[in-house]
Amino acid sequence: MTDLLYPNIRNEQPEPGVPEKKLNPAVENIQQLGTAQTPTAAESNIFCMTIIGQVEGHMILPPQNKTTKYEHIIPQLVAAEQNPKIEGVLIVLNTVGGDVEAGLAIAEMISSLSKPTVTLVLGGGHSIGVPIAVAGNKSFIAETATMTIHPIRLNGLVIGVPQTFEYLEKMQERVVRFVTSHSNVAEQTFKQLMFKTGELTRDIGTTVIGTDAVKHGLIDAVGGLGDALRELNAMIELRRASDLTPGGGITQ
Repeated sequence: MTDLLYPNIRNEQPEPGVPEKKLNPAVENIQQLGTAQTPTAAESNIFCMTIIGQVEGHMILPPQNKTTKYEHIIPQLVAAEQNPKIEGVLIVLNTVGGDVEAGLAIAEMISSLSKPTVTLVLGGGHSIGVPIAVAGNKSFIAETATMTIHPIRLNGLVIGVPQTFEYLEKMQERVVRFVTSHSNVAEQTFKQLMFKTGELTRDIGTTVIGTDAVKHGLIDAVGGLGDALRELNAMIELRRASDLTPGGGITQ
């Protein structure tokens, strides 16, 4: 019909059996990434996982939100645990937080891996990102990165009965217990940071930056990507040596 109305316009449909023309790889890289050549990573024994944006749990977030879906993260961690070629896991965080149960599920998965794990906070590891950041065998934070510690909050319908507040308190204790058992921060110190008033204009809590997170015992050291990879490679070498030693084993 289009050809009858507009005879000069042709429908550019590929003929059956004729392969479509592909762009030159360099041109495609320029269009997609703004560079003619991208570095290609060789096959590595380290699995890198990124947790960015908002941790999405049981509720689907709006499409304009940058999210990390926990149902995508958990199978990857299982695959990394089962893959004999993967000897270490690097978790890079730049997250604003998100679903509490989803974040705790990811943190529990990371902490239960038998292989060496290192976490690196870049930009921010806020809210439920704190348990994920301390879940590894060793944790690093960039000097300018921040971590916001605040109480648990509820969205949606809230029933004003004592049971609701008991539920909140129990969930909060789960977070406190996990963070204090996987880091060097004291429970009293962590709760003081969580319930501090006056620092956050629209919330209760504390924002700690790089060196302050290390000073409080939340994070092990200030460092970047190079430091995290050096530490992870050292842990891998230690694991290899212990596997060669009769009766040797990995201790955390």
